[in-house]
Amino acid sequence: MIYSCEEHVDIALDEVVDKSGEFPILTKIDVDNLSTSCEYCQNPAVYMVANK
Repeated sequence: MIYSCEEHVDIALDEVVDKSGEFPILTKIDVDNLSTSCEYCQNPAVYMVANK
């Protein structure tokens, strides 16, 4: 599972596909209720990308 901002969501999608070989699940998260930052920068995460 990868948390990403709007800018890095394409990198997160590619990384999940490369690791799992399956189509990723993209979930938009409520920014107001989550204090998680993007794994590629320090911006607030907007998406959670997972393989299952």
